[in-house]
Order: sequence, then structure tokens, then C-alpha cells
Amino acid sequence: MMDVITFGESMVLFSPMKTGRLRYISQFEKTIGGAESNVAIALARLGYQVSWVSRLGDDEFGLFVRNFIRGEGVDTSLVTFDPDHPTGVFFKERHEEGDPKVYYYRTGSAASYMNRSHLSESDIAGAKILHITGITAALSHSCRELIHYAIDIAKENDVTVVFDPNIRLKLWSENEARSELMSIAGKCDIVLPGLEEGRLLTAKTEPEDISESLISIGAKAVVVKLGAKGAYYHTSDSCEFIEGCKVGHVVDTIGAGDGFAAGFISGVIRNWTYREAVKLGNRVGASAVTVTGDVEGYPYWSEIVPDRSKDILR
Repeated sequence: MMDVITFGESMVLFSPMKTGRLRYISQFEKTIGGAESNVAIALARLGYQVSWVSRLGDDEFGLFVRNFIRGEGVDTSLVTFDPDHPTGVFFKERHEEGDPKVYYYRTGSAASYMNRSHLSESDIAGAKILHITGITAALSHSCRELIHYAIDIAKENDVTVVFDPNIRLKLWSENEARSELMSIAGKCDIVLPGLEEGRLLTAKTEPEDISESLISIGAKAVVVKLGAKGAYYHTSDSCEFIEGCKVGHVVDTIGAGDGFAAGFISGVIRNWTYREAVKLGNRVGASAVTVTGDVEGYPYWSEIVPDRSKDILR
């Protein structure tokens, strides 16, 4: 049995070797990036059995992405290759201060052609947790149908659904994103919005109100990610703000939210309290920002809990 199954688009990421505008950059490091595969890799490093499902171009970049993710211990047996559409790519532009700028080249990518045929009921029913993001829903109508299909199967088979809105306004409008993602959120067990995402979705400004809005439409629990400040969780019987982990030097914030999601999901699988799961999420997310790249900073379980006899963070 898989601990977690997730699906979505991963692309080849070109990170510049120095800071500055891309027009002046001539050297890049090639790696990968994608919210769902980020979560899958982070969970695999924490010791879980994770399946990542996607459609890649039948090209060298597609093989690179599949091989990279598989090499991190993630099951990629359900990945398919498309002979007619390419693997997406994107570039980061790094500056001395502030978050990197990101430039996507993904329109018409192989992943945007994913549909219900790429997942079976047994694939989802055989997992403890289904992890999905709003990025997949933004890729195409067929991807949107796949999201709802997967959620319905999960609910029929008592599989916990964890949803990270991960809003990308370069892919669709605010109104379209709000309408579709609220529809998805209302069907999920746990919703993990960032603060700005929560504000866009609910028109509320504070974490407490954002959480209540999402719970009122059907979510069982909400965790609002607050970046370096930590996170706020809200369930039917408890709520609390959990302070974030201090980081001496922030290098690259991209991938931190996915790291948080992986750490939090790890706590859920271990049947920890929400307080403990959020603390672990903060810890993994903080590790992500210490290096360049989406996944390079994610820790292994032995680095999170050096004393393996302890199965809880204190």
C-alpha cells in the first residue's frame, strides 16, 4: 500500500548560476521543479512510499524528469510519455533581495493532456492519502476533470484528501481560480492555503476567518501557511498558531510551501496531533529555503529526528 499518491506537472528547471536579469545570464544549472513532485520527493526522503503520476513529453527532458524523481525513491510506474506534446520548462531569475522571478514555458505541454484514463480506482484506493494541488486544475479542462474524479474515488474509499491551492495566476484569472478552487476545497478533508491564497479564495484577511470560511463549505481541517512566521491550523475542535522555525540565511523560498505540506502530511500519516504535524511542516519547509533549488534542501528523517527511538518532535 502506498502512503501517498499525487499527480501533476513537473518541468525542467533552469536556475541561473548568478544573480541578475536573465538577458545577461549565460550559464544555468538544470534540475526539475513541480509542486506535486516536490511533495513526493520530500515525503520519500522522510521514509514514505509515494507514487507520483504525470504525463511527460517523449523527449530527453521527459526522461530527465522521470529519472530524477525515480532516483529520489518515488514510484513513477504510472508516468506515461506523450509523443506529440513536449515536457514543460521554466527559468528562475534570482536577485540579491526578494523572491526569484519565474518564467514558465508550459503551454500545450504533455501534462496538460492528462485525463481520467491516467488514474484508476485501484491506484487511488490503494493509498492512505491523496495529495492534489490547484496547479493541476489550472492546466486544462481534462486535468480539472481528473482532479474531481480522483477526489470522488478517494472519498468512496476512505482515502484522506489533502489539497494545496497553489494558485498560479499566470495560468488563469482570479475569478476562474476562485470559483474552481473553492469547489475543490469544499470536497477535500484538509486544505493548505498560503495566506494570500486564502485571502483570494475567501475574501477574508485573517487566518482565523479564512479557516472558518473553508470549513464552512466542507473542509474538515485548514492549515494556513504563513511563511517564516509559521502556520495557523483550525479543526472542528481545536485551533492554534504555531511559530515558524528560525533560518539564519534564506537562499531561495521556492519549494518551502511544498516542504511544509510534506512535513505536515508525514505527521498526519503518523497519527500525530495537528499541533505536532504543523511543527514538523514548519521544520521541513524551513529546510527548503537554505539552498538554491526546489527540492535540494528537503531533509531526511534521520536529520529531522536524530534519535530514531523518538517518534515525535518536542
